[in-house]
Amino acid sequence: MLVFKGLQKTTLVDFPGKVASTLFLPKCNFKCPFCYNKQLVFDKDTGFELSEEDAFKFFEERKGFIDGICLTGGEPLLHPGVVSFCKKVKETGLLVKLDTNGSNPKLLKELLEKNLLDYVAMDIKGALYNYEVAIGTSIDLSLIEESVDLLKNGKIDYEFRMTVVPGIHSEQDFISIGEWLKGSKSFFLQQFNSDVPLLDQGLEGTKPFAAEKLRNFAKILQPFFEEVAVRGL
Repeated sequence: MLVFKGLQKTTLVDFPGKVASTLFLPKCNFKCPFCYNKQLVFDKDTGFELSEEDAFKFFEERKGFIDGICLTGGEPLLHPGVVSFCKKVKETGLLVKLDTNGSNPKLLKELLEKNLLDYVAMDIKGALYNYEVAIGTSIDLSLIEESVDLLKNGKIDYEFRMTVVPGIHSEQDFISIGEWLKGSKSFFLQQFNSDVPLLDQGLEGTKPFAAEKLRNFAKILQPFFEEVAVRGL
């Protein structure tokens, strides 16, 4: 049974085109220095806890007001229980959107094959040659590539997205990312926020890239994707 450490009752932006509720699961196998969800990453007390049973009671209360739920974290696919949870959610008639870092293609594939997801947002942390710097730990990059291929070659609606951080990402990275993900549907750039507590305290207060710089990065990516945009400007 899952235990959620956060809840956003209503969101109009997290699930494209839908009204949704967002549920936050704890724990993450990445330690991205620019992450602002420290309590979730290390599964510390967030001051909130929602059981799976109570989550479904909440869904019943929201019936008719929301189209679906967003499952985020942390990293949701660290919890094998997401399969049975998503199955139950789908049985209520709600749609399911998953946010993932792409490190567990086996579980992602199971969810896709069982038609338990309606939308997937996968975080791309950087160019493959710089991935471990961006995630703050080691990773078998073939796992990331496998998750990318599952989405690119599947039938589900999806997006790739990336938080852009000075000192970690450079213009050359976007050429490499474009060539790697060429032919994918959507790629969204997100502004880095340094005005909150971060995993790497040394990044706190770092000046983000200027809006014009982010737009230039988007222009580099545009030839490789059907849709490219910058969020949060």
